[in-house]
Amino acid sequence: MSAADQLPGDVEVAYTATVEVTGGRGGHARSTSGSFAADLARPAERGTEAGTDPEELFAAGYAACFDSALQVVARREKVRLGPTTTTAAVSLCITDGQDYSVAVDLVVTAPECGQHELDRLVELAHETCPYSKATRGNIPVTLTGVGCT
Repeated sequence: MSAADQLPGDVEVAYTATVEVTGGRGGHARSTSGSFAADLARPAERGTEAGTDPEELFAAGYAACFDSALQVVARREKVRLGPTTTTAAVSLCITDGQDYSVAVDLVVTAPECGQHELDRLVELAHETCPYSKATRGNIPVTLTGVGCT
């Protein structure tokens, strides 16, 4: 049984992305649709070869999803947001017991939006974004909005 099969009856799957990875962090990833392929490597800070690492891929997905959620809530709230940039910094963390986890810092820049309004929209986007819903209560996520004053 797939995860999609376990969704409540009133939930419809809109899209499923499937990516195969061989070789773990030092391997290769490719989508079954053929639209995405990447060589993988351990994080550059660890002194390894060229390639991307899973944290960069997660950061790209989270930032893209969050920025889209922000646009959706701005339309719903009838707020002119202007151009936005969402940056996700995903940290790979390790405990003394050698357990790994991740933490995320999201920074949303919207130079044409007032700070108070942007802060409100960022919070609403965090309630709406599927990545935020998936991580809520599981990992630390900080939100920062940078608007006009």
